[in-house]
Amino acid sequence: MGVVAVPDWLQGTLDEAWLWWIAAALVLGVLEVTSLDLVFMMLAGGALAGSLASAVGLGYVGQVLVAAAVAGVLAATVRPLLLRRLRMPPTGTTNAPALVGRGAVVLTEVGSRGGLVKLVGETWSARTSSAAETYVAGEDVVVLAIDGATAVVGPAGTVPPAPPDLRKAERDSAGRRAEPGEPSPGARPQHPEENP
Repeated sequence: MGVVAVPDWLQGTLDEAWLWWIAAALVLGVLEVTSLDLVFMMLAGGALAGSLASAVGLGYVGQVLVAAAVAGVLAATVRPLLLRRLRMPPTGTTNAPALVGRGAVVLTEVGSRGGLVKLVGETWSARTSSAAETYVAGEDVVVLAIDGATAVVGPAGTVPPAPPDLRKAERDSAGRRAEPGEPSPGARPQHPEENP
């Protein structure tokens, strides 16, 4: 068996294999932008590893094996971590709930029927939590709640009620043991004829 001769134009292209790996990584990166599933990003990482393998002089089979191994390791280890991080819910409060507890300055008299306050640099409609309270212009108040687009305010120094921790309530109800005679959480209700 003889050695197969490679045409000069193909040999020149194969000598620059690291450039083809870089090009493949760029194309895979563009595909990742369209899919946002992080699979193409892992393949692009494998292509970059193939480029490094080519640059250090590995043969074509070695380059492909390095690229496949690195892409597989990235897909098995890094991708799940990134997906978990990207799909994690935000930890802080934002928007209207973040305003509860903030101080405000009364712009026009605020009573149970309404008024205006300056809250974090913006003018908000406001009302008091009870009909007996009234605040005059220039008085400091604290936001007790947000009701639609209206801030419910109280006297400065008042601590607003803590928002319910829904996750804690779910954990408590899921982990709570039933009292004697009470059905356990998640149990189907029994009909009187089913009782022994």
